Amino acid sequence: MAEPPGPRRRPHEGSRLGHEVGRHAERKRRARARGHRAAWFGLGMFGLVGWSVAIPTLAGIALGAWLDRRTEGAASWTLTFLFIGVALGCLNAWYWVRQESHYDD
Repeated sequence: MAEPPGPRRRPHEGSRLGHEVGRHAERKRRARARGHRAAWFGLGMFGLVGWSVAIPTLAGIALGAWLDRRTEGAASWTLTFLFIGVALGCLNAWYWVRQESHYDD
């Protein structure tokens, strides 16, 4: 069977990447099995939760401010999308924390 067109790979390139990914996954699996989590894990989770809430909130504020400049009205789109962004961010953070706590079971 003919090889598909495209750049040729050396045989060891994919296996080196696969080996590296497998090594990291095995290390993560062993750490979870031991129940040992370093302080870096807590800081990383804290950052993940913070950004999970901050980004949708800031995006909501930006969208609301843009709509307020474009439309006339008594309603504040900035406040509306601020609350929507915070709600979406909290749901997003809850999802990530739930994903990580699922591995503790």
